[in-house]
Amino acid sequence: MPIVLGGLLVAIAIGIIAYAYVHQNPSPAVGSIKCDRLEQTQVHYHAALQIEYVGNPISIPTDIGRPSTGCLYWLHMHDESPGVIHIESPANQTYTLGDFFDVWAKSKGTPEPLDSTHVSSFTLTKDQQLIVLVDLHDSKGPTRYSGNPRSIVLKPNEVITLEIAPPVIDPPPSFTFPSGL
Repeated sequence: MPIVLGGLLVAIAIGIIAYAYVHQNPSPAVGSIKCDRLEQTQVHYHAALQIEYVGNPISIPTDIGRPSTGCLYWLHMHDESPGVIHIESPANQTYTLGDFFDVWAKSKGTPEPLDSTHVSSFTLTKDQQLIVLVDLHDSKGPTRYSGNPRSIVLKPNEVITLEIAPPVIDPPPSFTFPSGL
């Protein structure tokens, strides 16, 4: 009986240590968005982001939401799927493009503004405009979004294009999600 009890105590101790390791929060939260050691799978979908600057596609860093502390924010990107925002959360919650830009800023340590005159490191001149297009992959195709781009709710298979114009690219470049997503 003492061997069984000792084994049980060891198993409990290992479980407590493993739980603490997985659930420790090595990077501060961004609002309500935490950075966990493991990917969350209770809510799991993908949206895409494209940035066009005067007719040229801009590469978005693929390590957004994956700080060097080894955790993953509930909004993040992976190297193998550039432009794809992974929304992986432990609970149903509404996430916005503004939330993603906040995670981008936190994980890069630099401001990443998003408003009518700023898109990340780009500041629009008086001759430029920000055109925001949202494609929900329905029969409507990409539609112009006229509100604050930070307020765009991230939805499954949605493609958001932030276009700094001129020139206006109409329609915006198509986006194909990598297979398996």
